[in-house]
Amino acid sequence: MNIIIFQGFGEVLLEVAMALLPLLIFFLVFQFMFLKLEKEKLLNIAKGMILSFCGLTLFLQGVHVGFFPAGEIMGENLGKMSSNWLLIPIGFVLGFVATFAEPAVRILNEQVEKVSGGYISEKVMLYTLSIGVGISIALSMLRILIGFPLWYFIIPGYMIVIFMTFLSSNRFTSIAFDSGGVATGPMTVTFILAIAVGVASVTEGRDPLMDGFGMIALVALTPILSVLILGVMYEKKGGKKENVSKSES
Repeated sequence: MNIIIFQGFGEVLLEVAMALLPLLIFFLVFQFMFLKLEKEKLLNIAKGMILSFCGLTLFLQGVHVGFFPAGEIMGENLGKMSSNWLLIPIGFVLGFVATFAEPAVRILNEQVEKVSGGYISEKVMLYTLSIGVGISIALSMLRILIGFPLWYFIIPGYMIVIFMTFLSSNRFTSIAFDSGGVATGPMTVTFILAIAVGVASVTEGRDPLMDGFGMIALVALTPILSVLILGVMYEKKGGKKENVSKSES
């Protein structure tokens, strides 16, 4: 059992080390040339780097060993259901829940709430991104069932994004485009993508390579739209408050 759990653990260790090493080198260069932090702060940073290394290694090992095979098996079983249309709401729920487990999403939401002084709450951002990802997974399932080409969603989607940037504020536009990248984290890429590939592999007339992939492009798109829509709603709310305050004065 332990052999299966730690299968390929050495490769994951090497991947995480190669990912963190450039950050460590850049920090050391800045430390010697500009920062010159005290020993106590350097010790805390070193502890944080070690914890990050261990945490990322164990997390990615668990994703590769547990979530990816589980997602593929789930996808194959879901694709064999007689009522295929159920894949659409199931996809939405899976995308919604998977976003809650994304570490990068949590960090982004905390930073947005902190920088905005609580104006954009962490909970509002979390639900906005979760709904966006849920819609993207639902559209991916619809694409697999019907066989729509990917560009049917991508080109109109980004045209709407460009249009929405003119309606939303610069603040929300910046957050929106970061949200698209953050939403495509390890949970979505490994678990949800595996489900999509599994569904495509057992759906008649579908190619897992052509129809199963491409989902991540949608996941990167829909959170951008959802945050931009949130920005428009906040702008309208702020405008109404200004009008009320002016009328009272």
